[in-house]
Amino acid sequence: MARGLADGTANELARRWSLTLGPPFEGVEGSGSWVAPATRADGTSAVLKLAVPHMEGEHEIQGLRFWDGDPTVRLLAADERAWTLLLERCEPGTSLRELPEPEQDVVLAALLRRLWRPLPAFHPFRPLSALTASWSAEALADSASWPDAGIVRDGLRLFEELRRTATSNVLLATDLHAGNVLRAQREPWLVIDPKPFVGEPAFDGTQHLLNCPRRLWADPAGTIRRYAELLEIDSERLRLWTFARLAADPREDWNDGRLAVAKTLGELAE
Repeated sequence: MARGLADGTANELARRWSLTLGPPFEGVEGSGSWVAPATRADGTSAVLKLAVPHMEGEHEIQGLRFWDGDPTVRLLAADERAWTLLLERCEPGTSLRELPEPEQDVVLAALLRRLWRPLPAFHPFRPLSALTASWSAEALADSASWPDAGIVRDGLRLFEELRRTATSNVLLATDLHAGNVLRAQREPWLVIDPKPFVGEPAFDGTQHLLNCPRRLWADPAGTIRRYAELLEIDSERLRLWTFARLAADPREDWNDGRLAVAKTLGELAE
C-alpha cells in the first residue's frame, strides 16, 4: 500500500473514530496492509488496519464479526468499502512463533477447534471451492514451469475430489499459522488475519504444516498424524489435503522442494 495513500486514509479514519495514532508497525508478517497502534477517545488501546483488497481476505470483517472474539481479536469498528478495521490490540502482542513448533501445534489445534462452527442458513461466506478454483487457475496458467506435471495434476484433481467428498462444513480461517496468533491479556493467545471460507476442518490443518517445512520434509507421515490427533480430525483427510497443497498450490518457484514431499505423501497411500 502506498505510504501517502495509507497516511491520508488513516488520518481520515482517526478523525472519524476519534483515534490517536502511533507510527505504523514495521514488517507486518505476510501482509501488504498498513497497521498501526491506536488509542481511542476513552483511553483504550486498539489497532488500525488498512487492508490491501485481495480475493482471499474479502470476508475478514464478516468473519471477525461471526467469531466475535472467540478466539479472534475483536472487531471494534470497520469500513467494509474501504477495507479498514479497528481491532482489539493484543498486548504484549508477541507471535506464537516464539514457542517451539511442537508447542505451536498444541496451541493452534486448540484455537482451530474453537473456530470450527456450523453456520446459519444465510451467511456471506464463500465455499472453499472458490479458493481452490482460484489457486488451480493460477497454477494452470504457470503449467510451463511444472517440473513434474503428473504430481501437480494429481493435486489439482484432489482439490475437486476432496471438496465433493467432504462430510462436514464449518467456517474456516484458512491461513492460520503461528505468525497469525498473538499473545494477549484477554486470553493467552488470539487469532488475527482470518481469511474465511466454508469447508471441511481438515483443510485448516494444512497451513501450519506448510509453515513447518523442516519437520514436514523430515517426517511427513508422523508430523501429519500427530497434528491430526491434536485437531481431532481424520489423519487421512489431512494427509490428502496436505498432498494437494504441496502439489498444486501456485508458487513462484516450482523447484522449491514441495513436489518431492508431495510425492512421498502420495506413496504412503500406495
